Amino acid sequence: MSVSSRTPSGTAPERSRLSAAASSSVASRLGPSRAIQTPESIEERSTPWRPPLDPLLTLAVLGLAACSLVTLNAATKHLIPGSPRYYVDRQATYLIAGLVCMVVLSRVDYARLRHLKYGLYALLLLSILAVFALGHSAHGAQRAISLPFFSFQASELGKVFLIIALSSYVVDRARKLGDRETTVRVMLAALVPAMLVIAQPDLGSGLVYMVIAFTLLFVAGTSWRQLSALVALIVVSLSFILLAAPVAGVHVIKPYQEERLTAFLHPSANPQKQGYQQEEAKIAIGAGQKTGRGENASQIPNGFVPESHTDFVFAAVGEQYGFVGAALVLALYGLLISRTLRMIVLARDLFGTLLAGGVAAMLMFQVFVNVGMTIGIMPITGVTLPLMSYGGSSVITTMLAVGLLQSVYVQARASQAMKGRVLRH
Repeated sequence: MSVSSRTPSGTAPERSRLSAAASSSVASRLGPSRAIQTPESIEERSTPWRPPLDPLLTLAVLGLAACSLVTLNAATKHLIPGSPRYYVDRQATYLIAGLVCMVVLSRVDYARLRHLKYGLYALLLLSILAVFALGHSAHGAQRAISLPFFSFQASELGKVFLIIALSSYVVDRARKLGDRETTVRVMLAALVPAMLVIAQPDLGSGLVYMVIAFTLLFVAGTSWRQLSALVALIVVSLSFILLAAPVAGVHVIKPYQEERLTAFLHPSANPQKQGYQQEEAKIAIGAGQKTGRGENASQIPNGFVPESHTDFVFAAVGEQYGFVGAALVLALYGLLISRTLRMIVLARDLFGTLLAGGVAAMLMFQVFVNVGMTIGIMPITGVTLPLMSYGGSSVITTMLAVGLLQSVYVQARASQAMKGRVLRH
């Protein structure tokens, strides 16, 4: 006896026809594009759009660049007869070139720079030494090499090189951060170029180098005992250089640098010499009052404040645009520095954290010292105001530093997106 085999759903051909009909019905309801949608396309649609650069950091940079051009336009139009826009046009060129460098560097994975530490450090030393052989003298200092379009100041670009080189070295010795040898090596690596720069003389950049090294050790987690010993050593060294050595007839730095470093304590004692710039700068800022003197400004246009377009550009802001203009510039610096500090937390690894920490130290120190020496609470050291002071080397160096921050931002966002995809799968 033969028994026909049946299934609850009918024969195989019938099941195939029913399945095809169901698939066709679903496809007709969803539409052709959604019916064939792949998991990757669904993932792309669900991922929110993110800007290619940190928007707030970029806003701060563009805002300071605009403030620089507006300030220089008012402060320098009488400096070169017949060429009222000489400094403004050149500064605009430097800013555009710097923005291009920032965008290009932001597209580079900063981790690749770690392998260039020895080459960058050697380039830092060679460029500073080249200034002694090829540099030209200006205002009693030999700090830059004349190029066709601008004067290349090696000590400025060296700040970025030093940040990358020291950050890479600290990462390599991450397991030996508690060793005294690591601290000594990092500080010596910064001290060598700092002493070469100070000999040019460029005291401000030398101080920036040492601040960068100290901050990198702090961010990396060096013990408080070693950091406290460094602070004590710095205090003793400054006391020897400024007080003990001159009494003994030994001048570690130039005599006029010694006088500048101590003149801010008693600016009215000799207002026609060492205290002249600070006194005139304070007069200019005070004359600006709430909203500035605008076209009626007299201190800056008449040349009472030397270097009003470089080291003392903040005095030009104060006189031309008053408290409102100065507050706007400081607010933009606050935004710039706050985003820089944010990168320290946002970075995906220790190297990125140290890069952001080094850039933060450079920016914070320069802004504080420059504004402080303008209003008379800090000594005159020749430190420029980032993105505001006129100068190609200073502008491009700052833009490169911001490019490092943008690279840290881009890589951190990419890492977060990758982690999110892994968790969803």
